[in-house]
Order: sequence, then C-alpha cells, then structure tokens
Amino acid sequence: MSNTRISGIGMTSQRTRKRMIERLREQGIVDEAVLNVMYEIPRHIFVEDALASHAYEDIALPLGFGQTISQPFIVARMTELLTSGRPRGKLLEIGTGCGYQTAVLSRLAVEVYSIERLLPLLAKARKNLRELRITNMRLKHADGHVGIPEAAPFDAILVTAAATHVPDALKEQLAVGGRMVVPMGAREQYLCVIERTARGYTQTKLDAVRFVPMLSGLS
Repeated sequence: MSNTRISGIGMTSQRTRKRMIERLREQGIVDEAVLNVMYEIPRHIFVEDALASHAYEDIALPLGFGQTISQPFIVARMTELLTSGRPRGKLLEIGTGCGYQTAVLSRLAVEVYSIERLLPLLAKARKNLRELRITNMRLKHADGHVGIPEAAPFDAILVTAAATHVPDALKEQLAVGGRMVVPMGAREQYLCVIERTARGYTQTKLDAVRFVPMLSGLS
C-alpha cells in the first residue's frame, strides 16, 4: 500500500483526522492513549473507496454482508471502557468486521485475538491489517458465542454485536480482574460492562447504542 493511501489526502488527510479527535474530546472521550491511536490509524482504508471521504465523520458505514463499521465515537467509547486503567495483556474481540476496531486494540494490548463468523469479511480484515503491518493479532473464523477457549483467559473481551444474553463461554474466558464490554438488548440496546471478581461477576448498564445482532453459526 502506498504512503499516500495510508496518510490520506483531502477528506482522508491527517487534518481531517485531527478534526475527528477534537470532536471525540468534545463528546467526552478523555483517554489520551485511545485518542492517539485513533488519530494514527487510517480509518479510511477500512471502508469501501466510494465511502472513504466519509470515514472520519461520526457515522456508521456499511461494510456489506449486513454489517457496519461503527461510528468513531462508539469505537472510542467502547475502547476507553475496555482498556482505561485495565490490564492490557491479552484481549479477545468478538466480531472482527473490517478490522478497524482490531487495529485500535492492537496498539493498546500485547496480543489481540479476534473472531469473525463471516469468512468473506474476515478475508477483508486480514488484507487491511496486513497492509498496516499489524502482527500482534490472531484472527479466527468461528462462532463468537464459543470464544477461543484454548487461548483463554483474556484480560478483556470486546463484543461488537448486540447480544440478548452474555454467553457463558465468554464469561468463563474472562480472567479474574478482567472486563468485558458488550452491547445488550434487541429493540432497545445499551452498553454493558461486565467485570469478573474473585466472588463472581458485576454488571453495569451504560449508554444507549445500536448494533447489528450477534448471530450464531458460520457463513
């Protein structure tokens, strides 16, 4: 990939990225590590060329296959909830999508494991991440409800689709002291933060959100 394509021009330039970061600060994102990473990673290469000029607007964009790339604020908010003041060793992401959230997490953790159930979408993510030379991640074509038990426990787990319930397998794969961020609900959705303690699990309901549903099976 050319340096020009990564750095961007016009509506994908670094100046446009700076405006996105300023907007995220105005919206309440305070973790400088998250803001720095989102400035550094070229979001426009993760969307279709025809939509690249909209990559830094605060909107979700279609990826095909009924999936979307979340708006920058949601990516920043979920990442901040997941990583701020938390262990950043090994993370699990459920729903690789185009790989953008994976790329953000890769800069904030030692190792990232990510699951995608849609094989064509996973192929796109692999290509995007390879072009950015991101190497501390492991992608897997699998059902997100199952997780990756052979790599557990994880210091943090991020789910990028709305679940009607938190799969027991994911709760079991969360390390004691770890945190999971997951959109919950069907018609009305909200971000939920689940923390595992030595005594069990705590659950906190936060912002209203809208995500595609978390589905079972492979495609």
